[in-house]
Amino acid sequence: MGFRKVGVVGLGTMGAGIAEVLARGGVETVGIEINDAALERGRDNIESSTGRAVKRGRLSEEAQAQILGRIVFSTDFAALSDCDLVIEAVPERIDLKEKVFAELDKVCGPDAVLATNTSSLSVTEIAAATTRPDSIVGVHFFNPAPVMKLVEVISTERSRPEFVAAVTELVRDLGKTPVTIGDRAGFVANRLLFGYLGPAAQLLESGEAGKEDIDASMTAIGLPMGPLTLMDLIGLDTCLEVLEAIHRDSGEARHEPAPLLRSLVAEGALGRKTGRGFYTYEKAGSGSVAGSTEAVEGKASSEISDRLYGPYLQDAAEMVRSGYCDADAADAAMTLGCGFPVGPITELRNRGQWAQ
Repeated sequence: MGFRKVGVVGLGTMGAGIAEVLARGGVETVGIEINDAALERGRDNIESSTGRAVKRGRLSEEAQAQILGRIVFSTDFAALSDCDLVIEAVPERIDLKEKVFAELDKVCGPDAVLATNTSSLSVTEIAAATTRPDSIVGVHFFNPAPVMKLVEVISTERSRPEFVAAVTELVRDLGKTPVTIGDRAGFVANRLLFGYLGPAAQLLESGEAGKEDIDASMTAIGLPMGPLTLMDLIGLDTCLEVLEAIHRDSGEARHEPAPLLRSLVAEGALGRKTGRGFYTYEKAGSGSVAGSTEAVEGKASSEISDRLYGPYLQDAAEMVRSGYCDADAADAAMTLGCGFPVGPITELRNRGQWAQ
């Protein structure tokens, strides 16, 4: 089945990016927001993103006009009534997502596929808000959606296989790399990533290592940035939400959010976007640490890197051995979805620790 018209509910950073990807791929798109002000912000996000591509010579003005011309903007859910596929991209709150899906259940046709872009919540639980759980799939794009190649396609036990296959094919047609997996908290990429990030925050909380040393220890083994710097980039509020979801599912102590992380979020210190998180930045949204280059001046320690990176590699190995995903999916999740230079299974092979 092909998708002639696709809706996107929520035009924040992720939703606007998804709408842009669809329109770039030649798909007629409907973007929905809660009110006119949010709708205009979403429109501005897409215009700004495509405008930057024009300035960099990656897109012609004519192509930009065609992309924007494929997107209809509305605050009325009824505009989704003739969509073949609708992707929900609202904030990571289960109550909000359930409300959106209950509304989609009312307005969308009986053969429409309904998808959630959740990064960590249960697709099965979200599907329960509808009368058609067999029509629900997960389709997790990574930020920024126009740039990042990985998309996790999540099926529940009740998802219709033909719907999962159709969404996977659409993702591939859009020039992305789909990884099709089952429903578990964090899926592949976030389950592995936050099994590494969460313990880094716990290590800082314990006082056994300073933030600069933790980050320096991980960049010393080839990662593009340290875990605390990465959490600041992601947003500490988002990190807290993902860790809470994974911890509810796993019950493991290393997935429990560190009290320090909870305190920073409660204070509104959310990372780069607010100007302060684990580090303090020159201004909100800046990547420059205020006053120094403290984020990269720590002392590298193999003990720290082994403590954080070893369990991450073993998580990946267990994920593959259990049959949840294959080795290629685990590697793609971390290289294409999280920017790691080497996938975990490839790393284990390089170390002579993977025989499969």
